[in-house]
Amino acid sequence: MPLRLRPVLLSLGSVGVIAATLVQRLPSQATPTAVVATAADGRHYPQVPADPATTAALLTRVEEALSSPATPEADLPALGHQQQVIYRVLAHQRHQATLVRASLPERWRPVLDLHLMARREFIAMHDPSRRPTDLPAWRILPPERAENLLRYYREAAAATGIPWEVLAAVNLVESGMGRIDGVSVADAHGPMQFLPSTWAEPGIGNGGNIRDPRTAIGAAARYLVRRGGLKDIRKGLWGYNNSDHYGKAVLAYAALLRKDPAAYRGLYHWEIHFASAAGDLWLPVGYNQRKPIPATTWLRTNPAGASSAGRSGS
Repeated sequence: MPLRLRPVLLSLGSVGVIAATLVQRLPSQATPTAVVATAADGRHYPQVPADPATTAALLTRVEEALSSPATPEADLPALGHQQQVIYRVLAHQRHQATLVRASLPERWRPVLDLHLMARREFIAMHDPSRRPTDLPAWRILPPERAENLLRYYREAAAATGIPWEVLAAVNLVESGMGRIDGVSVADAHGPMQFLPSTWAEPGIGNGGNIRDPRTAIGAAARYLVRRGGLKDIRKGLWGYNNSDHYGKAVLAYAALLRKDPAAYRGLYHWEIHFASAAGDLWLPVGYNQRKPIPATTWLRTNPAGASSAGRSGS
């Protein structure tokens, strides 16, 4: 088994100017009066309106902006993070999610369904009463450029027959598309989270760098083939992580990409979130801990990592 059993997207704001502006333009969204903590890049933890119709209007505008080729590249990180946090919150709030869905345009309802399906499968993998009190010994780095990763997925798919959408989904849930630089509790390494012993198997790592995105994505495709993924991708994913919940979640994200490849624009810009006992904490680029640190200690100097409104997913 190449991976740790706790994929990062258990965890995986706010918004920059564009997404914040979308919120401010909604008539029922009150203007915040409190000072909101910001990260080093000036962004803050995305907020989710309490009113379901307002949330639906915000989500619609965010999805439309992410799907539009006219949206400036500089606006995508804030939009993607806002999208991510909305779905994380709604995955826990089933009644609220039902109300939001009823207010969404028909086009976006199947999109919401797949996002919530994926997130809830990850939630089902873990006991919420046992969330860690410490944050991990990770560095959070900028990912490889989006167009490069897309090329690596498609190259590996052409070479092996494993759909590129599956490879992108695994990369997303395992390391936030390479944002996490760290070793898991199961000793898994790199953007596709391989155990060194699996990487060393003939025909998998092929002597390459386990931390190199292109090499690791190709190795993941070969490993999925070895575990039967060409005949049954669910079987291949079980070999990658021994959980039916994991496989269902990965395939839900893959289905999003298959139905609309433009969904990659949003998923690529999802940030690293960590479901801790202190809440669903945002670990932005620049987070750098050589050893685990209590979440409460880290928050004293990084208040932007927590939702100021207490409406974050976890």
